[in-house]
This record gives sequence, structure tokens and C-alpha cells, in this order.
Amino acid sequence: MRYADGPTATTETHIAAPPARVWELVTDIGLPARLSPELQRATWLDGATAPVPGARFEGRNTHPLLGTWRTHSHVVELVEPRIFAWAVTDPDDRFDGGAPDPGHPLATWRFDLSPAPGGATLLRHTVRLGPARSGVSLAIDRAPDHEEAVVAARLDELRANMNATLHGIRSLAQQPAA
Repeated sequence: MRYADGPTATTETHIAAPPARVWELVTDIGLPARLSPELQRATWLDGATAPVPGARFEGRNTHPLLGTWRTHSHVVELVEPRIFAWAVTDPDDRFDGGAPDPGHPLATWRFDLSPAPGGATLLRHTVRLGPARSGVSLAIDRAPDHEEAVVAARLDELRANMNATLHGIRSLAQQPAA
């Protein structure tokens, strides 16, 4: 798959907790930083304190090949308690993609929650890369003949990180109430 095709990765898990409990966790933007090896911190911007359409948050990321960088994410879809999606932009133009535009993000992420039998929840986590330039673009620039391998490797890495996030959410959601 080529970057221009908008490659995606999806992971999912069943959680023995109701969607309302899982929703509380997936909409806590600080939680993934506790669970993901790449996202280090997330904070709301512009006075926002919770996800609403158009709200923005800043992410601080780290990767062994890219170092550290920040992103600005824009909530692009919110259907409580089913869908939370955000478009990621590059506010510092670190990846040479031009002015940040949530309509042309470097990635779009989403959580989809579905009720499951027995009061449980099916939680799906998806990312779509592009169309704006990202760290993947920098790797492709260095090895254009290996674009498909670069994209595949990044999707594998993201799936592993997403699985770690889902595992953490599942563990927290299934803990008995204190």
C-alpha cells in the first residue's frame, strides 16, 4: 500500500463493561499517554475540557527514529457514547506539509464503541494515515523504492501501540468499582 492510498490500521477488543464506562475512558485524552509508547502527553487547548466537535488538543510524541514533536488534534466526530474521532495536524510544519488543516490531516484517529451481549462493549480503534505529510513521508523520502515496506512497517508499529492502548482501557474498564 502506498501512503497516498490512505492506509489504515484497526484493532478491536471486547470489554466486560458497559459502553458508558468505556466511553469515559476513551474520551479522557490524557489516558492514552499512560498506555502508549509514542504519545507522551495530551492537553486540551483553547479552554476546552472535554471533547466536543471542533475542540482541539495538543499531543507530545516521541519515536526512536523521529525524536520528539507536537501535534494539534481537532475533534471531527463525536457521537456519545459511540464515536470519538480526531484529525491530527502538524502545527510546526515539522513534516513539510504546509499550514495545519484538519481537513487535510497527517492522520485521523477514532474509537468506535458498540454494545455487546451481556452489557459488554466492542471497542474498535482505527487510524488512517494522510493525506498530509507525516513522519512516514520523511522515511519514504529517504527510501522511495521501499514505500510499501515503510508504510507496512509503520502500520504494524501503530497496531502494536493501539493494542497496548486497548489492553489498558480494557483493564481499567473491567476493574471493580472502588
